[in-house]
Amino acid sequence: MQTEQKQALYEEAEKELISITEGETDVTALMATVCCILSQKFDYYFWTGFYNVDPHKENELVVGPYQGTLGCLRIPFGRGVCGAAASKLETQVVADVHAFPGHIACDSRTNSEIVVPVTNADGQLIAVLDVDSVEANSFDETDRIALETLMQRIFAQ
Repeated sequence: MQTEQKQALYEEAEKELISITEGETDVTALMATVCCILSQKFDYYFWTGFYNVDPHKENELVVGPYQGTLGCLRIPFGRGVCGAAASKLETQVVADVHAFPGHIACDSRTNSEIVVPVTNADGQLIAVLDVDSVEANSFDETDRIALETLMQRIFAQ
């Protein structure tokens, strides 16, 4: 997909999401809505969802709202792409998940992935947004910037 086309779709998604979620404070409702809008907007999104920080288990993510095939139920911090994003608090853009050390294959059809840390207004990690694609090299700086901005606007208000 061309960069300009991606940017236009992200701008549309952001406008829709800001309009729909304005004033909403329930994190589950926000996450479900984000997953729905993003998965409908982008045809290269194969799996779109959140892994939430489990408040009962230290350094572990638990699956949250998502759109797509069955997701992994739990992911330890530091393991796989999601765990790396959570432990480093840095977006992970992975062109080929099969080359990523410790990759967790929740669905073997996934070939590329982007995972964005999600923080609340206090700057605490609450989740990671995980987006998978069946195509290799689906995600780039356009995706990273747009998704980081969107997560900030929706969850750190």
